[in-house]
Amino acid sequence: MKMGLSRILLYLFPVCAGGLLLIGCKSAQQHHRDADQVASRIIQQTQEKALGKTEPFSVEPPSETLRKRLLLSHQLPYSSSASLGSKFLAPIRHWPKDDYLDGALETEEATPAWASGEPMQLTLLDALQIGARSSREYQSQKEQVFLAALDLDLERDEFRTTFSGVLAGLFEKDRSVDPTVSGLEGSADGEISQRFKSGIDLSTSLAVDLAKLLTQNHAESLGVFSDASISIPLLRGAGRHIVAEPLAQAERDVVYEIYEFERYKRRFAVQVAREYLGVLRQRNQVKNVEENYRGLIASARRARRLADSGRLPEFQFDQAVQDEFRARSRWIQGIQSYANSLDEFKITLGLPPDARIVLDERELGRLQSIVADLMMESEGIERYKKVPPADAPIELDEPGKGKAGPAELEESRATRLALENRLDLRIAEGGVYDAQRSVVIAADALRPELTLFGSAQHGGHRSIGSADQPDSNIDLEEGVYSALLTLDLGLERTSERNAYRESFVAMEQAVRTLQAQEDQVKLEVRNALRDLLEYREGIQIQAQAVQLAQKRVRSTNLLLQAGRAQIRDLLEAQEDLLSAQNSLNDAIVNYRIAELVLQRDLGMLEIDEKGLWSEIFSREYKQ
Repeated sequence: MKMGLSRILLYLFPVCAGGLLLIGCKSAQQHHRDADQVASRIIQQTQEKALGKTEPFSVEPPSETLRKRLLLSHQLPYSSSASLGSKFLAPIRHWPKDDYLDGALETEEATPAWASGEPMQLTLLDALQIGARSSREYQSQKEQVFLAALDLDLERDEFRTTFSGVLAGLFEKDRSVDPTVSGLEGSADGEISQRFKSGIDLSTSLAVDLAKLLTQNHAESLGVFSDASISIPLLRGAGRHIVAEPLAQAERDVVYEIYEFERYKRRFAVQVAREYLGVLRQRNQVKNVEENYRGLIASARRARRLADSGRLPEFQFDQAVQDEFRARSRWIQGIQSYANSLDEFKITLGLPPDARIVLDERELGRLQSIVADLMMESEGIERYKKVPPADAPIELDEPGKGKAGPAELEESRATRLALENRLDLRIAEGGVYDAQRSVVIAADALRPELTLFGSAQHGGHRSIGSADQPDSNIDLEEGVYSALLTLDLGLERTSERNAYRESFVAMEQAVRTLQAQEDQVKLEVRNALRDLLEYREGIQIQAQAVQLAQKRVRSTNLLLQAGRAQIRDLLEAQEDLLSAQNSLNDAIVNYRIAELVLQRDLGMLEIDEKGLWSEIFSREYKQ
């Protein structure tokens, strides 16, 4: 029997289609790009929904990292190629044959250029940008958002129309019978399935088989088979709010991760500023200690001369030398402490601790010039020019009076702003709503389960064993139709009952979590305002203390030369000057950090994708 052209094509179809399928299959790199595009689209849509804005977002590693440039430029030791970045990893056995590692993003130059092998100088803004790109913790936080977006895509896939297909070609030779029977079988099976958010599951398939004997009478038969089925929940598990609950939760989880990442960016920016200014503060203290050390050396020399001339007892010279020794010890400790804090700051930015990096010391000078108006608010020592009698009534000035900085808001206003803008409060509020939905889901699980099933089958399959039968085709009048209605009365619902009761407990816990978070927000704002007041008062007090200490050092030095003071008086005056200078620097830095902390706690410190902040108060901190 001669085969028709259509039958020949069907024999060849599995082979040809299989070859085309292999040619058209996506590579691992293409799947990688598809996942990135899907996640990026979800993140941008969620950013617009949750934040009212969008910004670039990528978790791709850069091709050139600052860490790698520093390691090579400064010729620093490293343990393996992984220290330079994933691009420099040697592919392991069975590594995907694509260019994933070569497709990394190009590094954006956001730091000032520096000569190879020379130290790199960083401003505070440089540090913020480097941290946003190089910090390991920062990147991990971004990846949490990315992974949540992929989880959402997977949940959405549950409700997409799904296509699947199987192609098969079979050659069979049976020598257990006489004469030997051999034959060919080709089949193509395609299926389409769809799950609807109402709970309905629908699937349909179509299979085409062609079987031909190569021996005996060379019989052949064509089989066409179709199958359609539907499942409709009518009670338990029915309804969009039940069926699509995992999808709804996945969508909300992406929103929560976006909120968490925004909060992390603010915390990280404040952390970088705190550590940056803290390092500079320690550097300034080292300078103050060094200056004090030099002054004590000079005092010891002067004491030696005075003792040699008989104008100073020998024991006072010994006191001067002892203070010199203490100053040297403090100087050495200060140098080491400064080096340690600088190394820790480099690690915060994701940079090697042995990289040669220096910070811009002018940053403290800028802060001092900015808060100079706060230093001059109090009368200070001027009020003692006219002193009342000792037994006169004493009235204390309440702290906080006088000129305040722009961040020192009225407490009730600051609290309202925080309650309106804090993203962690939005997450806690969402948690309450999630818990309420969980109660609804748990209640649905207690209902009886009533499900309607339906199916329709037409045609038939063909194999080598049925190659001598007539062809089969789809005939609606000869199909097999069935309908099934099942009812589970739900007589045993112990686990569901307990889950339902537990859902109420979880809801109460979510409510308490929200209440606790709200109270914590208020506490943080109130503490931040108190810190601002305390540090402003500290700036005023310590600025006057520095002036007074400088005056004491000058006058005591003159009195010592005139023989009207002891060396101990000068040593104490120098020690008080050092303490006042360090305390003033502490107060200035603490006030600046407190301003940032308040804006962070108000939820109003905006951080862009580069890590740079935008403040809400009028004071300008320019580089």
